[in-house]
Amino acid sequence: MPMYKKSLLILLVLALTVLGGTVYGLKSQGSEETLDSGTVQEQPAAELVVYVTGAVNKPGIVTLAQGARIADAIDACGGLLPTADESKVNMAKEVQDGQQIRVPEKKGQGQDQQGKSGQKGTSKTQSADAGSPVNINTADAQELDKLPGVGPAMAQRIIDYREQNGGFQNIEDLKKIKGIGEAKFNKLKDQVCL
Repeated sequence: MPMYKKSLLILLVLALTVLGGTVYGLKSQGSEETLDSGTVQEQPAAELVVYVTGAVNKPGIVTLAQGARIADAIDACGGLLPTADESKVNMAKEVQDGQQIRVPEKKGQGQDQQGKSGQKGTSKTQSADAGSPVNINTADAQELDKLPGVGPAMAQRIIDYREQNGGFQNIEDLKKIKGIGEAKFNKLKDQVCL
């Protein structure tokens, strides 16, 4: 009989432990769900602040609702100028808070206007023939491909970076691109401009 009582006592302790663990787990899980649902309710009310530059009617800072797209930001700036190169902008991309959106001008038209206003701007033939620096904010993939150490894949990464970040703010931003370290940057820095 003492063996039977010991077995029953062990079984009872084991059952109480499992029951207690289950109750504790359910109670903890319920409080986590309450916290999560509270967080989800706050997000839709948040606003996004973005900076739109380039070929738009009224460049500047705009405030948009959560979930807004680049098209919404451009509309808030009065729409595109006739010289805007809409094909270079992903209008359906969701904007992020603090993002800069740069709308480039069409080749030819934008370069003529830049030349008249005295701003930096080189055409593909000028930079290739005269040996002048390549503008990393306006150069196409073929022009970037001619730079030392830059192939088609690297040229595309440079273009992707400038489209996602609204252009390069300084030449050192090239180091943020995968595959451009200090050595490659030193080869490029004298051959590029903003």
